[in-house]
Amino acid sequence: MILDGKKIRDEILENIKNKIELKKLPIKLAIILVGDDEASKIYIRNKENACNYVGIMVDKYLLDSNTTETEVIKLITKLNNDSTVTGIILQSPVPKQINYDKCSNLIAPTKDVDGFTKDNIYNLYLGKDTIMPCTVKGIIRLLEYYKIPLTGAYVTIVGCGNIVGHPLSLVLMNKGATITVAHSKTTDLKKVTKDADILISATGVPHLITKDMVKEGAVVIDVGISRRDGKIIGDVDFANVQKIASYITPNPGGVGPMTVAMIIDNLLEMYERNEVNG
Repeated sequence: MILDGKKIRDEILENIKNKIELKKLPIKLAIILVGDDEASKIYIRNKENACNYVGIMVDKYLLDSNTTETEVIKLITKLNNDSTVTGIILQSPVPKQINYDKCSNLIAPTKDVDGFTKDNIYNLYLGKDTIMPCTVKGIIRLLEYYKIPLTGAYVTIVGCGNIVGHPLSLVLMNKGATITVAHSKTTDLKKVTKDADILISATGVPHLITKDMVKEGAVVIDVGISRRDGKIIGDVDFANVQKIASYITPNPGGVGPMTVAMIIDNLLEMYERNEVNG
């Protein structure tokens, strides 16, 4: 069965749109882009389109590639102190004169749309309620939508990056799953993937996961994105793995749409948290 990220995204956005219209919620996203990275411009456009659809205001700060780190920090501080701004995104990558980790960690945890500040990740580690990274949250919502049980499941995550692998392993452990995290130095990768009830790959290596690496009836989540001849290629050999998987995400059309939806979901969550906390 196909795990349809587009369908769930549309449902989530429609529900949020109705809620914002009904309650007239003044939610605003500030996006900071430093430089002229073309891929970043596409990502920003996707986020802006989703915000426009549900009725979230967007302020874009398009800074030239010579912008200093001090100027970026000054802008983040200003936005942190602006009560009309619900959430802030510092788009990655940034020019070499700017330390992305340093600057992004200066975003107030209560305005951290991406869920990557140290405070939010630490809360994730402790199992506390916190703003979750968007791709991770999207994967969890995808699994929950299709009622795929996590408690007691054996999950193998291929890829241990800070955007997906590490935080996802924390969330899944908090939900009672047994986790194996594999990476480029894992010997006999097939051995650890073949045992998984749920196999999640986030490496960006085209068709790394082949049919012989997947257990019959496993759930397969393809997070990785590569480009070949102008087309998006996932980590999973979809055509063949689909034959033995019980559930599988297409790529594109699986995790990607969910990530965009979770940006919007996080903005609503942050607005509601801030209202409760004053």
